[in-house]
Amino acid sequence: MKLHNLTPAPGSNKKGKGRVGRGEGSGTGGTASRGHKGSKSRSGDKLKRAFEGGQMPLQMRLPKRGFKNINNVTYIPLNVSRLQEIHDNYGLTEISKVTLYNEGIINRGDKVKVLGNGEITAKLTVNVDAFSATAKTKIEAAGGTVNA
Repeated sequence: MKLHNLTPAPGSNKKGKGRVGRGEGSGTGGTASRGHKGSKSRSGDKLKRAFEGGQMPLQMRLPKRGFKNINNVTYIPLNVSRLQEIHDNYGLTEISKVTLYNEGIINRGDKVKVLGNGEITAKLTVNVDAFSATAKTKIEAAGGTVNA
């Protein structure tokens, strides 16, 4: 087998229609291979994405459920034990959303809430969106400061 011997499998390549509706001699004159009547034979035909031939579409047959609260605020949780890890690994004493983003811990625009799970010994200045009461007391007990 050589490269010049390679050919597509029989029947896998179909010839296109070419210029349709250009007289009977072209083989696609008259109806231009669109058949007779109906919306698909006419110009400007474009069915809706979920159109099912007049049958009630699936998305309308299924019941509506729940809602999306536009006032919902989602926080990325960050425990004080994780703050201790960040201090140990990166040597940071001031932790803010910018430093967390630069270290790849959060994404741009994420809101961060510090939670009180774990222990902390490092004296840190923490500058994020929200704190739980236990996290605040643990950070301040370790000699750090919190700014929400």
